[in-house]
Amino acid sequence: MAKKKPAASNIAAENRKARFNYEIVDTLEAGLALTGTEVKSLREGKASIAEAYATEEQGELWLINSNLPEYLQANRFNHNPKRRRKVLVHKTQLNRLAGAVQRDGMTLVPLKIYFNDRGVAKLELAVARGKNAPDKRQTIKERDWNRQKQRILKEG
Repeated sequence: MAKKKPAASNIAAENRKARFNYEIVDTLEAGLALTGTEVKSLREGKASIAEAYATEEQGELWLINSNLPEYLQANRFNHNPKRRRKVLVHKTQLNRLAGAVQRDGMTLVPLKIYFNDRGVAKLELAVARGKNAPDKRQTIKERDWNRQKQRILKEG
């Protein structure tokens, strides 16, 4: 059974620069351990994962440097916007991800946070390798060529 892509309206936060700065090797869907005010803040769509990354510490996977702004109606029961959040993955997946990071020099980059069909917040995590300047230039060339190709097809 093929996985369905999340609808654009369900996406709470997206790291648009990740595919430009990194070569995506593999992706993984994981859960997030969130508090109630964090979920409400995510539903408002003001979260940012542009500088976020994931790391393995003491047998657990953590999302670091993600910014979920405070939920204004929560007053004193609010959360810390920059706190570390636990990423929920199976032990075998954690071992595979940690091995890729240690052996191959990869990094774990969050691509998007979205709500699935059941309304549960999910994190799309990528095992990625950093691109250098020539690779980035090639990506820009391909993007420009695709844009020109679409214009030509539209005119002709």
